[in-house]
Amino acid sequence: MKSIYLVRHGSPEQAFEIREEKAPTPNENEVRIQVEASGLNFADVFARLGLYPEAPKIPCILGYEVVGIIDSVGLDVEGFNKGERVVAFTRFGGYASCVVSSSNAIVKIPENMDAAIAAALATQYCTSWYAAEEMIRLHKGDHVLIHAAAGGVGTALVQIAKRRGCVIFGTAGSNSKLNLLKEMGVDYPIDYKTTNFDKEVFKVLGKKGLDVVFDSIGGKVFKKSMKLLSPGGRIVLFGVAQMAGQRRNIFRSFKTLIGFGIWTPLLFLIKSYSLIGVNMLQIADHHPDRLKRCIENVLDLTLRNELAPKMGHEFPVEKISEAHDYLGMRKSTGKIIIKWND
Repeated sequence: MKSIYLVRHGSPEQAFEIREEKAPTPNENEVRIQVEASGLNFADVFARLGLYPEAPKIPCILGYEVVGIIDSVGLDVEGFNKGERVVAFTRFGGYASCVVSSSNAIVKIPENMDAAIAAALATQYCTSWYAAEEMIRLHKGDHVLIHAAAGGVGTALVQIAKRRGCVIFGTAGSNSKLNLLKEMGVDYPIDYKTTNFDKEVFKVLGKKGLDVVFDSIGGKVFKKSMKLLSPGGRIVLFGVAQMAGQRRNIFRSFKTLIGFGIWTPLLFLIKSYSLIGVNMLQIADHHPDRLKRCIENVLDLTLRNELAPKMGHEFPVEKISEAHDYLGMRKSTGKIIIKWND
């Protein structure tokens, strides 16, 4: 089997090596999967830059999710058999042509489902569902701001919010992405590069404010978003993409942290605000039942055409560096995957 190892932090051109190694053997409650495609996520970019504290020490294998065929089943596994096509949450280790995964973190998928769609369900859509349906509850008429709305998690949140009848503000940084948001039904697409998103929201809502903000950017964006909340408003933080272009630099990291602002719990009490953090690694580790429930829910809605994951770019495994560069530059709309050779 082949694996892509992260061997040094920094630019994608120097970060990875493809190595040949022995295929793993599944333990109890695990299955082994011959991988068709591995998904890429922003957390992988942070890990490559050395900015993700939960990443394994290098050399290591990144990757959160894979799509493929079960070729070996460990003891005590129920409900899964050799030859079945699945999507699996791997919690690192996904950049490989053969992986093992807990049977609690896999879901069967149709033979004809595109690998990019299936991979998106395990991460972007699972994250979005957990944030929007399990941690909070969106209601018809809620005014919702989604940052990076044309990205993988962003497009998922747009669909979930539309399904609930929300009024949606969405930020993006190019004409093509803004056009995508319009096509998806975003009520107020905002170009964050040419306008101040907070001023654009205030033009529409005035002092009424937002009911919910989904923030994957952090820093000053979080601070501005907090000031837009109405009493009873909720902000969900699930990333700090503002740091994605930075290498390990304590001063830049400190600047980003300062950008968040200083908020007293008393303000949250007085205004009835809620701040919710979402880290699906922690959920996978401590509440795998919730993870599986989320994947099953978004798969069911996708098969019923109530959700429509966006396919992004596919890269051959040999172009892993190009794939990382493409994701890190925020050029993507939809899910990016690397395809393994047969």
